Amino acid sequence: MNSHHELSVYLQRRGVLVSPLLIESFNTIDRKDFVPPSMQDEAYEDYPLFIGAGQTISQPYTVAFMLELLELKESDTILDIGCGSGWTTALLAQTAGSGFVTGIERIPQLLDLARSNLKKYHFANIRLKIAGKTLGIPEETFDKILVSAAAEELPLELVRQLNPGGIMVIPIQNEVAVINKGEDGSFDRRDFYGFRFVPLIY
Repeated sequence: MNSHHELSVYLQRRGVLVSPLLIESFNTIDRKDFVPPSMQDEAYEDYPLFIGAGQTISQPYTVAFMLELLELKESDTILDIGCGSGWTTALLAQTAGSGFVTGIERIPQLLDLARSNLKKYHFANIRLKIAGKTLGIPEETFDKILVSAAAEELPLELVRQLNPGGIMVIPIQNEVAVINKGEDGSFDRRDFYGFRFVPLIY
């Protein structure tokens, strides 16, 4: 594939990119802007690429799959945990046009990389933060939470940071888990199998 438009069409044909808002985001945000210079020729391939510090920019199929599970709306407040090179953060910000995205990253050099990459798009609805000692941002709550690395078990501290009616998508070991939080604070979980992620460290 030679462009992000071709990548978008490929993901649509595979049935993983469906919603109009996300299709528009994949057509607007170019993955090539978020991969290292040495890997520009591989920017549109459907596999993860190393971005430094032992981390990767995720496989496009997996990103589209997880973002669709979030059921994103334009007014969402979103927490992006492990923003890496900033690609998912940009896709989230483009989709939640009138909402707001907070990206957090524990590795300073990757946070700097995300800041640099995101400057190419002039978003006004993003803030980036270095990760603290506690997972997420305990003093805040969000409509949607995306986690891009695999936890060993479901972190209940992140469930507490979901607003009632909110959705979290998080890898747990080699599964993608979807957490739906009810208006009464209870939650349910669905799992999707067959994935592989770098470990979530905190």
